[in-house]
Amino acid sequence: MTVSILIFLPVIAALAVLLFNNNAVKHAALTFSIAELAIALVLLSGFVPNASVQFAVDLPWIPKLGIYFNAGIDGISMMMVLLTTILVPLIILTTYKHQYKNAGAFYALILFMQAGLLVVFTALDGFLFYVGWEAALIPIYFICSLWGGENRIRVTLKFFIYTFSGSLFMLLAIIYLYLQTPSRTYDITEFYRLTLDPKHQVYVFWAFFVAFAIKMPLFPFHTWQPDTYTESPSAGTMMLSGIMLKMGIYGVIRWMIPNAPLGFFQWQSMTIMLAVIGIGYASIIAFTQKDGKRLAAYSSIAHVGLIAAGIFVWTTEGLQGAMIQMLSHGINIVGMFFIWDIISRRLNTRELSNLGGIAKVAPKFSIAFLIIVLGTVALPLTNGFVGEFLLLSSVFQWNIWMLAAAGSTMIFGAVYMLRMYKKVMQGPTNDLTITFTDISGSETLALSIICALIIIIGIYPQPILHISESAVHALVNSVNAKFPQLK
Repeated sequence: MTVSILIFLPVIAALAVLLFNNNAVKHAALTFSIAELAIALVLLSGFVPNASVQFAVDLPWIPKLGIYFNAGIDGISMMMVLLTTILVPLIILTTYKHQYKNAGAFYALILFMQAGLLVVFTALDGFLFYVGWEAALIPIYFICSLWGGENRIRVTLKFFIYTFSGSLFMLLAIIYLYLQTPSRTYDITEFYRLTLDPKHQVYVFWAFFVAFAIKMPLFPFHTWQPDTYTESPSAGTMMLSGIMLKMGIYGVIRWMIPNAPLGFFQWQSMTIMLAVIGIGYASIIAFTQKDGKRLAAYSSIAHVGLIAAGIFVWTTEGLQGAMIQMLSHGINIVGMFFIWDIISRRLNTRELSNLGGIAKVAPKFSIAFLIIVLGTVALPLTNGFVGEFLLLSSVFQWNIWMLAAAGSTMIFGAVYMLRMYKKVMQGPTNDLTITFTDISGSETLALSIICALIIIIGIYPQPILHISESAVHALVNSVNAKFPQLK
């Protein structure tokens, strides 16, 4: 079995769900997404956790231009494949209580976006990587602009301009690297073998950095994110926050740093500083938010800032922390946005001041909410703790003052998340929250899976870490070898 079946099944599924009507569309989309997860688990069962690329496919696409359909999975890619294939069925499950106009198109776009994401996470050809990058952008643009809130057009246009502009910078970097290869190829291994001088590596670094920093998003390229997350339909917000922003993080690990190591090293301190500033900025802004969904959006920026800081330190420990934290963040943030989707759907408000006492009338919901909050604030024995510990440890190795700044702001995150929970769930009920009904059916199933993942990964993270360990170690060593005099 090759990775091609993993990529093309969602495309076939996207076309197939257009043939279904009414509730059958949801069931069809969920069935296809579960089938995709099953394929990913089959690949995982046959995966050897070393540094090699496995399940590869390498077919001529436009050979005269050096373009091949070249994709495969190593330990780093496998983590992202698992992230995508686990979250998509969960996200579809969270939509079961919604009724969407043109539901076939809605679910088809989600599945087509999944295909684009999987191309990004498995591509070993620069042109294929770019195609997947844009293929994932187009569906989310339509999801947000057609099914979003009343300000969706303005907000989505800003999002599209930001991300598409960044993509052009990335395309320039990829074409430049292609032109430097002796055989005129987009093969990533040939890119890695290039020995560009430091000046040109700086150009490549900045072209990639702008694209990936916008997608993550990293301060100060983040301004599109809170509005887009708030105005998007809940499923769109979950796709953006749970999976799509990981495209930028993955791009940094796979494409930016290995292809421009000297350019990265020259600006390494700046990248770490921007990441840490983003943690503090987002945490402070989150304190002032009155809308729960918007608060979760700023919380996401802070957590991604810590992941970025750990990556930019460029140690095995930091990258391992980033890999498991990407998975954990995806699970937690999807759970958090689902919580706010349930509240908004039942009470028609997300204003913290309008809520309170929900735990009294919805005990199952309150327990699920609490577990997700504890995972988000990285309580020990939850999934957020392992990655956050490794990331902070790697930042400590770089600079103790950076650790102090990052660590203190993460404490702020725990404060505003627990304060949010208290305002929403505790205290007396009011005329609005007394009508809140507890979760049932698909809501219970989705939240149960999310909570189980939070606890299981938190208690026993070693199998997850083992998947990427060899690939991460090999990548860090190969990059470090390109500037031995600096290390």
